[in-house]
Amino acid sequence: MMIKLTSRGHGNKEIVERVISSPLKAKKLVEGKRRISVSERVARECINIGYGFFTPLEGFMNKADVEAVCKKMRLTNGVLWSIPIVLDVSSEEIEKEGIEEGEKVLLIYNEQPLALLNIEEIFKYDKMDLARDILGTTDMKHPGVKIYKEMKDTFIGGKITLVNIPIFNPPFNRFWYTPKKIREKFVEKGWRRIVAHQTRNVPHRGHEWLMKAAWFATNGELPVERPQTGILVNCVIGMKKIGDYIDEAIVLCHQQLQDSGYIRSDIHMVSIVLWDMRYAGPREAIFHAILRSNLGCTHHMFGRDHAGVGNYYGPYDAHRIFDEIPENALNIKPVRLLDWWYCPVCDEIGYSGFCGHHEEKQEISGTMIRGVIKNGSDVKSLQKIMRPEVFNKMMECANKYGFGSPFCTEQYLAERQPVFKLQQL
Repeated sequence: MMIKLTSRGHGNKEIVERVISSPLKAKKLVEGKRRISVSERVARECINIGYGFFTPLEGFMNKADVEAVCKKMRLTNGVLWSIPIVLDVSSEEIEKEGIEEGEKVLLIYNEQPLALLNIEEIFKYDKMDLARDILGTTDMKHPGVKIYKEMKDTFIGGKITLVNIPIFNPPFNRFWYTPKKIREKFVEKGWRRIVAHQTRNVPHRGHEWLMKAAWFATNGELPVERPQTGILVNCVIGMKKIGDYIDEAIVLCHQQLQDSGYIRSDIHMVSIVLWDMRYAGPREAIFHAILRSNLGCTHHMFGRDHAGVGNYYGPYDAHRIFDEIPENALNIKPVRLLDWWYCPVCDEIGYSGFCGHHEEKQEISGTMIRGVIKNGSDVKSLQKIMRPEVFNKMMECANKYGFGSPFCTEQYLAERQPVFKLQQL
């Protein structure tokens, strides 16, 4: 597959940007509009649509597009798309507010104006059919099924326009780039190829070597003395559950890898994206490739069990699905890598494609890292799988942002500072 940097996004479309940047103009546009309050998930997706992360989408899907995505993994115009982007509203609210097709309404988040919605269609769609088609299961133990189950009973399709620019709070503000802005950064850095690393974890040495191996695979024949290939760490900021790493630790620990010199600053960059993981395995792998192609990435790394959860998908299903996708359907290339672990025989991080000590391997997992922290185990043993500077940064984040823990607790989920805020118009 021939890949080259392009100014266009997925589907060979211009990057969407539907944003009113003038507060005065926005205030006039929202006056007198009926209002619909939206969830945190929908608010994040409004921001993604408005800034073009979801190019070529200009709004929330109508019923025909939802059905086409579910059944054929395509939009009705034939463009590859794997996960429906829907706006769910209760039928009671629609009736109460007198919302009708053809009108323009104001979407409200946290009691502040967020976006204008041109209502094209109000429709019903079975939420468990959505789960079955996208996730391959309706088992409520699957976190993605829970997302669909908890959606409201009616959907609204139509184009949106952001009327309130989100302001990101520290430390996220330094890692927030829109698709157009991040492409400008790539040009500044002189990168001809960019490989994306999707993450929702604090990095251990296995992640570090995943990135380095993907860089080697992506750089290919390009000269290494003048870096023209970059790694874009794209941290997923979205719905959290107890036991997940706190968002602040994820972004700052990835930055610490660079700050400590484990990956050179001229080939490494940390950023964030707002997205609630569906844990849809192979379908979500396709979605991640689409999303990062809109950021201007030319390659995307996929490791073992990418976007998976439990035993719902095979460990390399997210690799195989790309063999089913026509080459012209994506303008990004998958870099498929196997499993990384700690090998006590080699006394280093091992790669399943090289290391022959499979019986002695020690899996690197968040569960094991949590155990070290919770039980006060010898932290030195952890340094074989996590850089000491990264560990120290993680614990610093725990004390500063996580109420003493680098993992989400009930207190963190209830009292954390929001990732972004909206101004009063």
